Amino acid sequence: MSNAKKRVTLTLDAALVEVGNRAVATGTARSLSAWVNDALTSKVAHDRRLSALDAVLADYESEHGAITEEEMEAQARSDRGSAIRVASKDRPASA
Repeated sequence: MSNAKKRVTLTLDAALVEVGNRAVATGTARSLSAWVNDALTSKVAHDRRLSALDAVLADYESEHGAITEEEMEAQARSDRGSAIRVASKDRPASA
């Protein structure tokens, strides 16, 4: 991405502006503009990762056939069975 900046006018949800302004007030963002710019940069990266995942899945399915709902459910069960449970101070780990 370029470092060149362009002034734009945006309409944002008031709650998001409040969160952004709190980030500025606490020093986690230089300005509301910087906070929004960081959020949009994160969105671009997120969308690129989703696009790459779509391509991987399409390649896999073109070679092996569509992934079925049953296969996804079986994998979810397997993942839950092998998950490591971590206790937090708010919620103890279940056995």
